[in-house]
Amino acid sequence: MIALSVNVNKIATLRNSRGGDLPKVLTAVDTCIDAGAQGITVHPREDQRHIRPTDVYEISDHLNKINSEKNTNIEYNIEGDPRPELIDMVLDVKPTQCTLVPVVSGEITSHTVWDIQKDGNMLKPIIESLKDANIRVSLFSGTDLEQIERTGDIGADRIELYTAPYAMAQTDAEITHEFSLLQGAGEKALDLGLGTNAGHDLNLDNLPLMQQLPGLLEVSIGHHLMADALYIGLETAVKAYRKALGHTIQ
Repeated sequence: MIALSVNVNKIATLRNSRGGDLPKVLTAVDTCIDAGAQGITVHPREDQRHIRPTDVYEISDHLNKINSEKNTNIEYNIEGDPRPELIDMVLDVKPTQCTLVPVVSGEITSHTVWDIQKDGNMLKPIIESLKDANIRVSLFSGTDLEQIERTGDIGADRIELYTAPYAMAQTDAEITHEFSLLQGAGEKALDLGLGTNAGHDLNLDNLPLMQQLPGLLEVSIGHHLMADALYIGLETAVKAYRKALGHTIQ
């Protein structure tokens, strides 16, 4: 089964726009879990425009309590650029997974992938420190097969395929082309023993085809799921995305 990890950044964005603590991020986390999400994702940016360090710790404590009391395994995925304070926080929190993502100054959302040839020497010791703490490491990746091979060389456990080009494809030919690139990347990762995650602009329309991606273990979805939740409710939205992934909904 392909796991659904719900990114709750947008809940924090809405809260921060007004001040105070509404909507409550932990209430959204509970709603997602009750609807069957297998994981929770956060991306604490340096400017703290949505998820803040306090949120990171509170969600961690909350998930640890839920997993202990209910004997579950809800995963916690912290993503972000490998700036020292973020890595220190990740090592302190010890989430299930850390997804390292390059950040471009002034960007609205992540839109670049790692150049392992250029960044590998910087990333390798960071990956080693995270893995020494029993934290799974995933790197934000494009579909270049040589880059994926280099990802394995520096010790990462998984890649997270950047799916925006696929999601933005319009014609059948464009969709087929972009998905074929994702398929090739997934096959390469499998050959190398790497796990594959995916995320960016996945929605109810383009998600079902992702079930055919070789070796896909997890999708991380935030913006589109939360946008749908405005109209149909968060619980219903999570279940709809699970259904699009082929989950059986009770």
